[in-house]
Amino acid sequence: MKWISPFAMNRLGLLNMNRRNVDYILRYNERQAYPLVDNKLKTKLIATEYDVNTPELLQVVRQQHEISHFRERVEQLEGFAIKPSKGSGGKGIMVILRREEEDYIKASGVAVSLSTLERHLSNILAGLYSLGGAPDVAIIESLVNSDPRLAKYSFQGVPDIRIVVFQGYPVMAMLRLATKDSDGKANLHQGAVGVGLNIANGRCLNAVQFNRPIILHPDTGTPLNSIEIDGWEQMLIMASRCYEATGLGYMGVDLVVDAERGPLLLELNARPGLAIQMANGRGLLPRLKHVEGLERPHSSPEKRAHYAMANFGVAQP
Repeated sequence: MKWISPFAMNRLGLLNMNRRNVDYILRYNERQAYPLVDNKLKTKLIATEYDVNTPELLQVVRQQHEISHFRERVEQLEGFAIKPSKGSGGKGIMVILRREEEDYIKASGVAVSLSTLERHLSNILAGLYSLGGAPDVAIIESLVNSDPRLAKYSFQGVPDIRIVVFQGYPVMAMLRLATKDSDGKANLHQGAVGVGLNIANGRCLNAVQFNRPIILHPDTGTPLNSIEIDGWEQMLIMASRCYEATGLGYMGVDLVVDAERGPLLLELNARPGLAIQMANGRGLLPRLKHVEGLERPHSSPEKRAHYAMANFGVAQP
């Protein structure tokens, strides 16, 4: 895997935060579309309308008194995920893998009690994890059983795939792998590994942790350069379809691969971060300008995905 320094990336079209905010987010994202992606519950509902699969919704907790219903329901659940509907950056997400007698085992291996789960739900409703601290609702989803072909590259947590979509075209992608530093979460700022993926075929291009190049997963020692995502074309089409669903011109689409259900939409982001460029070892700007220069944009998600595979792929030995 070839590493390209940040200085070289500037020459290759690195998109900085100011330009992202002004030239792409502000210009291409209508304000009325933000609630669709800032609210995970709304995202799930709109995604279903556009044939984009998501993890099964088990329960919605909107009021404090409804926590008692969770107590009744959780007795029947082996594994599940609790999420704040308006949370960001992975904050407030608690993933439970299994039960051991009276305890619930988190993805990190830590055991928590039922009272801890109820307190977590109460904190979500109070807005502890929401944007601006506004009151929120909690959603309980089915547990994603990660495809073992990808799970072997991650430490405890479920790996996910971030695809940046511009005007409906998937322009750049990366695989995010959980580590001990990231507490089982696929969050790069917390220490997860970012693996740049070739848009043409879903193969590894480059890998970083804390913006430094790596070859092996820091916890498992697994080589990362052999990664290749199965069903890659289907994932790009799913990501492209989110453009029609939301109307957002510039967004991040986060997918996971379930062992039984295949690719699932985890969430959408109207302000995707820029670390994907470090993971790929190249800048976003040339691809964004390419799409802006198209005289006849493609009308269907399938055509846009195929165009991206043909035009934004990277030659590999």
